[in-house]
Amino acid sequence: MKLTQNHIQELYKFTKKHYVYHYDVQTELVDHLANDIEEIWEEHPNLSFEDARQKSFKKFGIFGFMDVVEAKQKQMNKRYRKILWRFFKEWFTLPKIVITLTIFLSLFFFFQIQYSEYFLLGILFILVGFDLFNQGKARRNQKNKVKNEDIVFLLEDMIGQTRGVFSWLVFCNIFNTINAFKISFSSIENHWLLLISFSATLIILLFYVTAYLIPEKAEELLIETYPEYKLAKSL
Repeated sequence: MKLTQNHIQELYKFTKKHYVYHYDVQTELVDHLANDIEEIWEEHPNLSFEDARQKSFKKFGIFGFMDVVEAKQKQMNKRYRKILWRFFKEWFTLPKIVITLTIFLSLFFFFQIQYSEYFLLGILFILVGFDLFNQGKARRNQKNKVKNEDIVFLLEDMIGQTRGVFSWLVFCNIFNTINAFKISFSSIENHWLLLISFSATLIILLFYVTAYLIPEKAEELLIETYPEYKLAKSL
């Protein structure tokens, strides 16, 4: 006995009911459940679809699909780190290395200006406001997807979440560092200013890659990661 298309749709609903919200994870679980249910039917042909499904689901243990979801999240975290590293490395190749050096030297000379830390705080607050506005738009789009029951992939969700988390880490750490050290940047020796400028350059690049570059390339990355992405979005 084979599963019908209606059965498959019921399995998708079943996984969502058990807190699996990402389409790629749902698809993997549905494929596993479908194969297992058909094997169960070979041994127990009179068993109803619901009973066979429940029998298959019990094999996942007391935590249900949570172990599978966690495993997929770890797997996708590794993939995301590789994507991040790929985009980040590009800033140390021509012609972007020129932009990187320009940022580094600009920061180095900027920090030598008296009271530069206060200018930096002002710039920081402006960036916070701008980024909060962009994050608000992104969250509204995500809520609309959930409300409309649109298909959402795990990597797609991860890109949005990482953007917000990294932004706040950057802003908070810079703000706390400036307030923790009451020494003016202009009075610090040059070798320390070089180190601060280098660290700030790396942070700026990471922020740009996670907050803007990767989200802009999200569609391309999703097509690269999921062969079924275009087909799923057209459903």
